[in-house]
Amino acid sequence: MLVLLANYFTNVYSNIFLHLIFRATSSLLTSLLISLYIGPYLINWLKKLQINQVVRNDGPESHLNKYGTPTMGGIIIIISVFISTLIWSCLSNIYIWYLLIVFIGYGIVGFIDDYYKVIYKNSTGLAAKWKYLWMSIIAIIIVVLLYLTNNNASSTQLLIPFFKNFMPQLGIIYIVLAYFVIVGTGNAVNLTDGLDGLAIVPIIFVTSGFSIVCWLTANIALAQHFYIPYIKNADEIIIFCTAIIGSGIGFLYFNIYPARIFMGDIGSLALGGALGTIAVLVHEELLLFIMGGIFVIEACSVILQVCSFKLLGFRIFLMAPIHHHYELKGWSEYRVIVTFWIISLILVLLGLIILKIR
Repeated sequence: MLVLLANYFTNVYSNIFLHLIFRATSSLLTSLLISLYIGPYLINWLKKLQINQVVRNDGPESHLNKYGTPTMGGIIIIISVFISTLIWSCLSNIYIWYLLIVFIGYGIVGFIDDYYKVIYKNSTGLAAKWKYLWMSIIAIIIVVLLYLTNNNASSTQLLIPFFKNFMPQLGIIYIVLAYFVIVGTGNAVNLTDGLDGLAIVPIIFVTSGFSIVCWLTANIALAQHFYIPYIKNADEIIIFCTAIIGSGIGFLYFNIYPARIFMGDIGSLALGGALGTIAVLVHEELLLFIMGGIFVIEACSVILQVCSFKLLGFRIFLMAPIHHHYELKGWSEYRVIVTFWIISLILVLLGLIILKIR
C-alpha cells in the first residue's frame, strides 16, 4: 500500500519506501509488533469464551495438562501477516494476491475445523472429506490461474536438485504437481503442529530459506548464476515471507513450551498452504521437499502408520505423527521439540547448499 502511495512522490525520502530491503525489514518488524500486541488480548478473549484445546483421548498422558489452554492462536498470525503484507507489499503484484487467497482461504477452512472441535468437544473437527474438498478447490483455482497466465516454457519446468541442465517440461501435468504441493504442505504442517512451538519454528526456518530463494529468483544475474528461472514478480514474495517470519517470532513468544496458546488448524493450514504456494510460485517444489523435510517426515509417519495397520495389521510407530512416538519412548516434550528444530534448521541449510551447487 505504501509502495503505491510512494509512487505519487518523487523526492528522495519517498524512494526509501520503494527499496526492497527496507520494505522487507519493515514487514518483519510490523508483523512482529502486531502479533506481540494483540497476543495477550486474544488469549484473554479466547479464555473468556472457553475456546480451549481439545486433547486426544488416545494421546500421551502428559498432554492431559494441556486441557484448558486456548486454541485458534493462528488468528494472531493471520491478522499480523495480512496487515503487514497490505502495508509493505506492492499490491499490483498478482503473486501477492495468490498468496493471500490461499493464506486466508486455508485459514477459514482451519477456523471451521477448530470451531467444530471446540463446539463438539472432540479432536475430529471438520470431516476430512470436506476439509480436503475446500483445500483442493482453493489450490486448483490458484494453480489453474498460474498455468493460464504464465505462457513461457519455464513456467511448467520441474527444477531438480543436483541437475542444473536437466529441467523436464511437465506441461499440463504441472497443475497436478502444484496442486499436491499446496494441499500436501498444508496438511503436513497441520500434522506437525502437535507440540508447543514444534511447527512454528520450522515454519520460520523454511520461510527464511525461501525468502533467500525468492531474492535470487528475482535477480536476473543471480538467477542465471544459480541456474534457476528468472521470475520478475518473485521479489514481492519476500515481503510476504518476512511478514510470516515476524508474526512467527511473535507467536512463538506465546506458544513456546509451556504454551499459553495453541496455533490450531486456522494457523497451521494457512501457513502450510502459503508455504506450498511460495514454492510453486518460484518453481522450487523439490527444494521445499528438502527444506521442509521435517513436515515431510511427520506426514510420511502418518501415512506409513495407517498403511501398515490396515494392510499388515501392525503399527510401525508407537503413535503417529512421529513426534508422539518419541514421547511414548520416554523423551520429554521439550527434548522432542528442540531435536526437531535442529533437524529443521539443518535441512534448510542443506537446501541452500544444494541450491548453490545445483
